[in-house]
Amino acid sequence: MSTVTGSRLGDLLFGAQLKVGRPLMKAVMRGDPYIDLLLGVQDPRPLYDIIRKGGPLYRSKANALVVTGHTLGTEILRDRSLNICHTNGKAPGMQLMERVGWDGSILNLDPPDHTRIRRLAQPAFTPRKIAEYRVSVERVCHELLDKAERRGGFDLIRDYAGPLPIAVIGDMLGVPESEHERFYRHGRVIGSIIDGITSLDMARDFKHAHSEYLKLFAELIEARRAAPADDLVSVLAAAHGEDKVTEHELLALCATLAVTGFETTTNLIGNGVLALLENPEQWQLFLDDPDLGPKVVEETLRYDSPALQATRIPHEEREVAGQRVKVDEALVVLVGAANHDPEVYRDPDRFDILREGEPDHLSFSGGIHFCIGAPLARMEGDVALRVLAERMPKLRFDGPRRRRSSPVISGLETFPLAAD
Repeated sequence: MSTVTGSRLGDLLFGAQLKVGRPLMKAVMRGDPYIDLLLGVQDPRPLYDIIRKGGPLYRSKANALVVTGHTLGTEILRDRSLNICHTNGKAPGMQLMERVGWDGSILNLDPPDHTRIRRLAQPAFTPRKIAEYRVSVERVCHELLDKAERRGGFDLIRDYAGPLPIAVIGDMLGVPESEHERFYRHGRVIGSIIDGITSLDMARDFKHAHSEYLKLFAELIEARRAAPADDLVSVLAAAHGEDKVTEHELLALCATLAVTGFETTTNLIGNGVLALLENPEQWQLFLDDPDLGPKVVEETLRYDSPALQATRIPHEEREVAGQRVKVDEALVVLVGAANHDPEVYRDPDRFDILREGEPDHLSFSGGIHFCIGAPLARMEGDVALRVLAERMPKLRFDGPRRRRSSPVISGLETFPLAAD
């Protein structure tokens, strides 16, 4: 059996660390609502309310100052003097992730490297490119629903919200259709790590899947060097040939774009359908006017954001909201709480696709780290929801659904539906 750390002894120690870490955190930091969030809950809103009552900055025992307000959260995410990484160059949590081989690429870089690498991928997400992808996204949506109808049972995540963005980002990158099953299978394993590593078996599965992903992209990059095509990997391979990116950075970026390209969109579609069906009057509004699709997407992102947290790190001591923030002390913006801030949103816990005149949500972060794939996710969500409403207007719940219990991701694992 392969090892995670490189040795059997290292694996034993690592496994012990994972086994005792969560119970130890819970015992030592009992009574801290932010710690309770980190340990994972099905519904974080009661904890958001407790933290919100602690003031604009809630000081957690986890060496973090926690932000629930939309205005302060926006200021922090847009502040160019704040960073993703600590002064040692490591992003929070990266030491553990690096032990299983995850780089994180652009997600864990500050300028100037962040700027350099982001610039390479940016051309794939221009308005013109997004418009070009729309036709193929609609085609894939219909193909997936055709398969689901032939199969009989319909689970939204398994049959639609999950496969759709994986197919789309695979096409963008240039993954051949013959490799889509491999791309999907290993991508789902890698995506699960966003919730945190909880066991040695999980770490071992992740390391294998990540290794297979890097092999897949190494093969694809080599093929595109010999025969470039109209895809993102060809663009990135050319940039490597011009010494704009290292081989390591190139492979890490491909893997990161792939995983982040489907995790957010899968949960956006799932959360949107859940909110619509739980609010039948909103579902009917959408059925009557499919052009409300973009507004459904934005309200879903606000109401049930796929991303729940964003962190910034000061490299110099400073004052924020009247409190002293030390060097390397994390400022954690609870995106889910900020998107429900009663000071800026009317009736924030109500799902309302006709909202007007309120601030933008923070679900795609902000500032220089604003999600590069936001235009693609918005377009995919719009198309996916429109096609679903068109094809299955009588959509209804058909069994118990299971949500992810995660401090950083809001979404569903299973979501059985019926359309008759």
